Amino acid sequence: MEIHELMVILGPTATGKTALAVKAARTLNAEIVSADSRQIYRGLDIGTGKDLSEYSEGGEPVPYHLIDFLNPGDSYNTFQFKSDATEVIREIGSRGRLPLVCGGTGLYIESLLLDYHFSAATRQEDFRREAEHMENSVLARQIEVLGGELSAEDKANRHRLIRKLEVMLFSEENKDVRESLKIEKLHVFGIDLPREIIRKRITDRLISRLEHGMVEEVKALLDAGVSAKWLDALGLEYRFISRYLKKQLSYQEMFSQLETAIHQFAKRQSTWFRRMEKRGIKINWIDGLIPDEDKIEFILETVDFGK
Repeated sequence: MEIHELMVILGPTATGKTALAVKAARTLNAEIVSADSRQIYRGLDIGTGKDLSEYSEGGEPVPYHLIDFLNPGDSYNTFQFKSDATEVIREIGSRGRLPLVCGGTGLYIESLLLDYHFSAATRQEDFRREAEHMENSVLARQIEVLGGELSAEDKANRHRLIRKLEVMLFSEENKDVRESLKIEKLHVFGIDLPREIIRKRITDRLISRLEHGMVEEVKALLDAGVSAKWLDALGLEYRFISRYLKKQLSYQEMFSQLETAIHQFAKRQSTWFRRMEKRGIKINWIDGLIPDEDKIEFILETVDFGK
């Protein structure tokens, strides 16, 4: 499936990806395709940083896709993202607009850009490299999404988790995967910030989100019947706050452990994006400290869109 042009804005958490993507979309007549594995769920708003008003404030509303389209607890995996995103990108391009992928879920972005055929045996080595960057809980969740069963012993054995997921992904019954994108012109931009600034932003943002109802959001999900196990598998805010609400952690323990986990998550994201460069994806890094207007100017000076 061939499209003429695709733009990507990526970066670790707390770097301002969405705000920049909205400004770029208005400038370039683009529509945003989210590559965020948690913003797909309705009701997961404060904890995921999902603020739909960002797409309409300050100018013409910007169309967005693959946000808020699943209920909490619904299954979703990289196969489904690749299929859905490919279809959305094709449809946007067919209307003469620029598809702009924005997000921080590296595996989702790579699935679009590196021509992944998950069912092909030749891709198993790639899978093993990717799996090394996944938390055990993420591996376990993918296995369960595909219908696998895990014992407590399985979940504690990293090698067993990777091997089991590998077997499931490359088995005969999982070979029906949508045709990959063939991209004529690809423009990838990343937001680069010093690690200490990202860490401060993460901590400040965490304090703000807790003050603005993040605990209440998780409580509402639990009260609505969303399983604590599912929230735990989501990781980060939903894992530690649900543990706090179940009185497994004190408030201070929850805050401290969550803060550390998000810092570690941001570091893993940065590592993932640098690894993408080593695998052949050219990322044009933007100084995250300059104003958004200057970031847009950098984008426009770097490539000739629509030509």
